[in-house]
Amino acid sequence: MSEETKPLNFIEHIIEEDLANGMSKNDLRFRFPPEPNGYLHIGHTKAIGISFGLGEKYQAPVNLRFDDTNPAKEEQEYVDAIKEDISWLGYQWANELYSSDYFQQLYDWAVLLIKDGKAYVDSQSSEAMAEQKGTPTQPGIDGPYRNRSVEENLDLFERMKAGEFSEGNHILRAKIDMQHPNMLMRDPIMYRILKKSHHRTGNDWCIYPMYDWTHGESDYIEQISHSLCSLEFKPHRELYDWFKEQVYSYSKKEYPKLPKQREFARLNLSYTIMSKRKLLKLVEDKVVSGWDDPRMPTISGLRRRGYTPNAIRKFVETVGVAKRDNVIDVALLEFCIREDLNKTAPRVMAVLDPVKLVITNYPEGKEEWLEAENNQEDESAGFRKVPFSRNIYIEKEDFREQANSKFFRLKLGAEVRLKNAYIIKAENVVKDADGNITEIHCTYSEDTSKKVKGTLHWVSIKHAVKAEVRDYDRLFMDEAPDSHEDKDFMEFINPESLKLVTAFVEPSLKEAKNGDRFQFQRIGYFNVDKDATPNQLIFNKTVGLRDSWEKQKPAQNTNQSPSKPQQNQPQRKAIDVIQQLGKKYTNLPEAKQQKVKSEIQELAKKVSYDELQPLFNTAAKKTGTRIAVMIALGVLLKNGLQPSTETDTFISNALEDKEALLVNEAKNVS
Repeated sequence: MSEETKPLNFIEHIIEEDLANGMSKNDLRFRFPPEPNGYLHIGHTKAIGISFGLGEKYQAPVNLRFDDTNPAKEEQEYVDAIKEDISWLGYQWANELYSSDYFQQLYDWAVLLIKDGKAYVDSQSSEAMAEQKGTPTQPGIDGPYRNRSVEENLDLFERMKAGEFSEGNHILRAKIDMQHPNMLMRDPIMYRILKKSHHRTGNDWCIYPMYDWTHGESDYIEQISHSLCSLEFKPHRELYDWFKEQVYSYSKKEYPKLPKQREFARLNLSYTIMSKRKLLKLVEDKVVSGWDDPRMPTISGLRRRGYTPNAIRKFVETVGVAKRDNVIDVALLEFCIREDLNKTAPRVMAVLDPVKLVITNYPEGKEEWLEAENNQEDESAGFRKVPFSRNIYIEKEDFREQANSKFFRLKLGAEVRLKNAYIIKAENVVKDADGNITEIHCTYSEDTSKKVKGTLHWVSIKHAVKAEVRDYDRLFMDEAPDSHEDKDFMEFINPESLKLVTAFVEPSLKEAKNGDRFQFQRIGYFNVDKDATPNQLIFNKTVGLRDSWEKQKPAQNTNQSPSKPQQNQPQRKAIDVIQQLGKKYTNLPEAKQQKVKSEIQELAKKVSYDELQPLFNTAAKKTGTRIAVMIALGVLLKNGLQPSTETDTFISNALEDKEALLVNEAKNVS
């Protein structure tokens, strides 16, 4: 859809209405105001995209303003990281500003508010003030210092600034209404004493303005036209307006225009936490290696994992601008990076779990350099040469001694195509003393015109380059890890979120540089990690090839009320899902089988013996279903089901079966 015909979101409607009512386009100004107390994460990309996107649409300036009002948590490291992230996303700010630039102006306005009887110094404990504030249904009560004289308030406030008092002795509060229905309007704190060095102003100040006092007034000083923030600030809008109206009466000649605050739904992502405090705990507890750990939802983490600015911007655009909070499936983010890298990433071959394959009729010592296409999605990508020899590596999961007709990879007596090379046929195997396959012996045919169903990737052993692959998965196992009142989010950490793999890659990757992205054919997308050296290649897994978004353009109405995807749909019985999972079990690679097995074990907790028992009579040819039933039976027996003649017979028959997978599961149960 072109920019001209693309429908306006509700914020754009507000701006268009303001322009139609007389606002000059030259008066449009926006800002992105992060607090420099942590790294930006995927949730921030929506706010970044909205503000900078409006700047691009209306050719209006966008300020990058750091709301640096809390020296206890702010560091220059965060400032630098935020600037790097925004630039990397492809946005350019008009002015780099800081709320600390306005500390003197804010102080001067606070003095004027005291003189007008609209602010006072309170000297109570925080507990006493909280008690007086009331509740959402009960009004607050005036504190004993609310009616201090102007002179006393001015004296105390000046002495607070001079450093005479300790932290917690006094605060400055706005004098609004302790009975106000909006609790934020019940004499909010404007200043507190903090005897900490500021990353920009050093020790010049020992009183610091609160966020609510600073934020709106910074917008006002910068003459921001539309102050855009997430929905949690909607209750703050009334206070935002009260503060700006007070200072407007003091400075309307210097700052003639008032900003307008409007709120949008924040970006929430499944299997992800967005709280800076909780992200910091992951770093401090060394659950992750740092803020840029590729499992982190930070922009720097996503960048290190191999995500592109285009993919993230596309994700934000697809999510859209909504008025109501909802949770976006992380699969959409994965869809966007997969689509982007599909167009741009060079294809290469890498084997992550190797088994040796010997082509017995290929001459010893011979090697060829075969032509391979770099990216079939990009005609300009060209071709490269890959070496071929008698001994190669393939993936262990790509071979079985015996398999059914639906297994299209290599098995004894069957043929497959080697990518960019020849057709091979498996003749026999060599095993060690424990029965593990150490070599697969094949013959090859130079007649590559034959039609075969399977195609395998490979690398020549003689030319292979050893590499470390960091196989990343989701950091949390729960869809909403920080939504459980009775559990800590740390309980949902995925112990399998990082697996270190020693892989073998084709020699063209020797020259790969930090950040280079590739598609490991038939596996997924990977990029070179910053830890890599000329002598040690290290790759991070960005995302797998399998498209969990089903290769269709996501169409999600983000303006709807949040709901669980299956809330209003009939729920399938657990026993039916187990049957369905079992149907294709024997055709799955080993890693996928383990995942499906875990799903079956979880579902089995919801199944009764009466539901499971009829499936003991499943036809012998439906091996996958019988395996699924055996896995489920194991769960029931573990949870207290008493063995019976029926269960014993089912297990005995399975132990005598020809399918090794079924025999193994029966052994686990017996």
